[in-house]
Amino acid sequence: MLVDSHCHLDRVDLGPYQGSFPALLSETRAAGIEHMLCVCIDLEHYEGMRTLVGDHEDISFSVGVHPNEADRREPTVDELVGLADDPRIVAIGETGLDYHYNEGDLDWQRARFRVHIEAAKVCGKPLIIHTRDAREDTIAIMRDAGADAAGGVMHCFTETLEMAEQALELGFYISFSGIITFKNAESLRDVARRVPLDRLLIETDSPYLAPVPHRGKKNEPRFVAHVAELVAELRGLETEALAEITAENFFRLFKHARRPD
Repeated sequence: MLVDSHCHLDRVDLGPYQGSFPALLSETRAAGIEHMLCVCIDLEHYEGMRTLVGDHEDISFSVGVHPNEADRREPTVDELVGLADDPRIVAIGETGLDYHYNEGDLDWQRARFRVHIEAAKVCGKPLIIHTRDAREDTIAIMRDAGADAAGGVMHCFTETLEMAEQALELGFYISFSGIITFKNAESLRDVARRVPLDRLLIETDSPYLAPVPHRGKKNEPRFVAHVAELVAELRGLETEALAEITAENFFRLFKHARRPD
């Protein structure tokens, strides 16, 4: 069973499918992808995303505001908790810190991160955390705000083994995307070799970061198979075994997601 633990289905290119979202889903399912988590990045487009994706049992949702969305409406704890009451919402996020694309006073980013952590604690649903060039502050806020009480995943992980170990100590999972297949990602592959198997997830982050052999093209959830193959090779496992392990991890973490019968 393959699960794409992080994708943005409302942003995937439907050109190859003649603009048909159902055709995309059909092709994805035919490729053996049995569940997807469609991740929200701002509240302005949340309802549109929810409407597009519909009520498919093999798709779960998150709700949150991405740290790179500087000009978006700031969510409140109560608003996030209220939205998360939807049974299809299985996580809060994606949230976190990104100092790569943002400059100047970033207190707004840190405050937003804390709001998401508090909301996750209140509603009892895990966090999806994005971090880039903000290792120390990300871990510091996670510790200070009590993110371990909610748990969650460090998505599209590209940081150091030390940061992975710090997140693991807080009870978080580590998710690897197509970046792990890139030629210059050997240090990241070393991290993937060391993460405990019961804390490992795989994702596409579609439509971004397509894995080899599709690098440079638009990404799709079905390409998570390439991530599974590479991680399986790193861990000395058959791809099917790695897929089952990561699927089991997904449904353990996102306990509100509906398992395939």
